[in-house]
Amino acid sequence: MITRGASRLARSMMSHIGPRYYSIIRPVAGNEAGNGVVSGASFNFLHGNSINAFEKTMPWETYKADLSIDMKKHHEPITLLDKVAYWTVKALRVPTDLFFQRRYGCRAMMLETVAAVPGMVGGMLLHCKSLRRFEHSGGWIKALLEEAENERMHLMTFMEVSKPKWYERALVLIIQGIFFNVYFMTYILSPKLAHRIVGYLEEEAIHSYTQFLKELDEGNIENVAAPAIAIDYWRLTQEATLKDVVMVVRADEAHHRDVNHFASVRTKHGKKFQSLSTI
Repeated sequence: MITRGASRLARSMMSHIGPRYYSIIRPVAGNEAGNGVVSGASFNFLHGNSINAFEKTMPWETYKADLSIDMKKHHEPITLLDKVAYWTVKALRVPTDLFFQRRYGCRAMMLETVAAVPGMVGGMLLHCKSLRRFEHSGGWIKALLEEAENERMHLMTFMEVSKPKWYERALVLIIQGIFFNVYFMTYILSPKLAHRIVGYLEEEAIHSYTQFLKELDEGNIENVAAPAIAIDYWRLTQEATLKDVVMVVRADEAHHRDVNHFASVRTKHGKKFQSLSTI
């Protein structure tokens, strides 16, 4: 009955909002029924009564990473703001290296709890600005919120891989609380600086995931089967491994790097937001 209800909801959405937006509601890997919704059985983190039956049949948006993107691209810090952003990120890396060392699964989990914040903060502030000024954002609100969702899915994936301990979860709460407020104020004062910081954070993320892949190739980390949530989200094959997951996550980070470095110059000389179509 619930599945039929979800199907009726999907058809209703199709008739009201059209095929362009309905296209995100589609069968994905792990859903053999092919009925446009994801079966709860395809996710290994959904157990028994952990969620109700309705949530198990909710539509699931998928994502396709671009593995051909340049992983070595680097924005050379030129202006004062660039240098502030660059050295801020470099300073943040020191305690991270000391705490996590070569525990790349836990490191990735912690990294994604921070990485999922900027897109949400930026999208929220631009959304409010658009409402106040009665003007469009040039596609930036949607782009930043999609970035936040993509980073959140990275976190959900590495939660399955790393199985964080209680003190690591506590550390997440502390770091996220501090970073959210600091980034919020930074974005209000200087969106250019905020986006440049994220651009350099993404460059560090690419480096970390490259080291993760190296450890997997050398056999220092077991190349286990990919979590079901990753197979469904990135549309990977059923035989996908942790290495495949790290590769698509690294590609996502490279995309976010380019978007945020571009965003940092979109208001140069006081101009309005530059449309995303110019990327």
